[in-house]
Amino acid sequence: MNNLCQELQQINTIEDAKKALASSIEITPKIEKAINLCVTSHEGQTRKSGEPYAVHPLLVATITAYFSNDEAMVTAALLHDVVEDTACTLEEIEEGYGLDVSKIVDGLTKIVEIREHELTSSTSHEKLMSSALSFRKMLIASIEDVRVLVIKLCDRLHNMLTLSALKKEKQIRIAEETLVVYAPIAHRLGISTLKNYLEDLAFMYIYPEEYKAIDEHLQAYQSKMHLKLNDFVSTTKSLLEYHGFNSDSLKIFSRIKHHYSIYLKMQRKGVTIDEILDLLAIRILVDTPIECYDVLGHIHMKYKPLIARFKDYISTPKENGYQTIHTTVFYDSSIYEVQIRTFDMNKVAEYGVAAHWIYKSGLKAHTPNLKWLHSLEFENENVEEFYSDAKQDLYSEEIVVYSPKGNTFVLPRGATALDFAYHIHTDVGNNAVESFVNNIKVPLLTELKSSDIVSIKTTDHQIPRCSWIDMVKTTRAKKAIKILCGTRLKELDEVSGKNIINTIFSRYKPNILSELSLQVKYHKVPHILDYLKETKRKVTEQIIGTLGFVARLKIQNLKFKEYKLDKVIVYSNFSINNLLFEHCCHPKFGDDIVAFKEKNSAVIHHKMCNKAYKKILNGDDMLFCKWEENKLHNYKMVVSIPNIKGELAKLLTYLSTHDINIVFIEYGRDKISHTRYCEIEFETNNPNKEQLKTLIEKRVKVIDFFSKADAYK
Repeated sequence: MNNLCQELQQINTIEDAKKALASSIEITPKIEKAINLCVTSHEGQTRKSGEPYAVHPLLVATITAYFSNDEAMVTAALLHDVVEDTACTLEEIEEGYGLDVSKIVDGLTKIVEIREHELTSSTSHEKLMSSALSFRKMLIASIEDVRVLVIKLCDRLHNMLTLSALKKEKQIRIAEETLVVYAPIAHRLGISTLKNYLEDLAFMYIYPEEYKAIDEHLQAYQSKMHLKLNDFVSTTKSLLEYHGFNSDSLKIFSRIKHHYSIYLKMQRKGVTIDEILDLLAIRILVDTPIECYDVLGHIHMKYKPLIARFKDYISTPKENGYQTIHTTVFYDSSIYEVQIRTFDMNKVAEYGVAAHWIYKSGLKAHTPNLKWLHSLEFENENVEEFYSDAKQDLYSEEIVVYSPKGNTFVLPRGATALDFAYHIHTDVGNNAVESFVNNIKVPLLTELKSSDIVSIKTTDHQIPRCSWIDMVKTTRAKKAIKILCGTRLKELDEVSGKNIINTIFSRYKPNILSELSLQVKYHKVPHILDYLKETKRKVTEQIIGTLGFVARLKIQNLKFKEYKLDKVIVYSNFSINNLLFEHCCHPKFGDDIVAFKEKNSAVIHHKMCNKAYKKILNGDDMLFCKWEENKLHNYKMVVSIPNIKGELAKLLTYLSTHDINIVFIEYGRDKISHTRYCEIEFETNNPNKEQLKTLIEKRVKVIDFFSKADAYK
């Protein structure tokens, strides 16, 4: 895909575009006919870059052909703009190319209509995200044929590859739209190749400085990282071949995390690129699912796994069909992510729903079931899966490491370079930026081995690493991180509290607290609503005498209103009609959050987001916010019941009498035996899993039972 994108960026003539398409798919009579109509219909039209417009649909068709050999899709890609931009009609498309192609082109034309109706104008200075989210929901709800979405994603990829021809303001808005609308759709459809490219291209335009910093780091250390990956791949391949895997049916690929994924991790974790654990990764492909588990066994026996970072999506696939085993291991002072899947699973992972057509060679394929996609309630969620970084205590033995001067230090096995830093002194740990083990620079969370020589480089300021508290081993390190983060959080709460109060009274006086002297614990304001109201009352008492009659009347009647928006509750004396989750930090349910007031919108950031920290210190308008309490707990179980009429009804009645609400049920029967198996998903107020299981076992035999909040699903 990388080579294809680089090639397409260089093409600006119709002839070269035709050659690119011909190299991607066999040019059938129908495709040839569509090429001719595309070129003649768009004759005389040019793009902003000055190239003939027909180059664009030709190259969109080329990208589409990369994901699918479906003749109808490639034909529709060639004609996707002719109804909108030329005199050609849908009736003519249907007459010349068939109903299938006509329906796809109609769907693509409707997307343009929805976009124009729902999306904020590119000349407007209003917030893009609100309208983009609405556009995304409408887009998903209105599309009947998933092929329309696949072609539209290919269309957007080519637009992003040629975005440099537009003005900067237009570049940023199209890039934001790509990040908020199209990349999440590619993610939902399981087309990771498209998702990653769209994210990185959008990231480059929205945050050029951050992109440049990450890119320069990757370029500077590219050789070293590839050498480390090559060594790990070679060692792993030898390991598997030694245990009987045929080299012809075993493929191992390596990769470095893509730019936007790195940026998200840095933002959410508050770490530098050096401290990202799964920057390096390999993918192992084998023939059968059972071989995947065989590979996993050998990997875990050879290397030390981080158990909390293990995910099995083969036994429990994602909703979009994705199947892979994810594990993370230590090897030679580095941490590697290992993905294990079959060749067929790889096609689905790379091409998503498009894998359904890729090897059909023009044959009519059945459309996949997209009910899960249509019924999906999109939120501005994180498009990337973030694993738990908790480091489990696998061993209890001690190790001995050395400082460069030869001093010895005893640490528990599993201790990291950061544990060593805190062992020397709390200030060394708080200010640590780099670590060296045996004169080799390694991440601060690198696990140490006996006889390692460790040195720590510090900076002149403290660095809170709040998400690392479960990743260090020693009590001293955990306690120091907790204290440091507590200090940072108290600072954030203190300033946020003042910002919230200033915002409440901003209609009457800007920065009202600068004129007052109150005995108030402002760090309580963002957390306790009653304390916020009491503080508002104290401010009112001090300033009311300085106001005119109308202002006094208004301020005496100033009241908060509760707004419930997308699982967040906001209290404000202003009208708030919209909630936005910023894509710089992607806060998810349960995270510590802060809310900024932007016109009539509440914009939510993760509390530890760097951009949020700057906005807080800058005194931006803020609102009191909290997550809506989630009182229900979700469970899943498999039970066996006697094959007797009415037994299922009795079980459901029993569950109902104990306030258990059924969410999903699948009922099967073994025709040979007298047993029926039933998978039940339910929700209840009871958080005690063992108590619930015991209660249910009084009525029925439980085969499997787990909370959906468990780490392993």
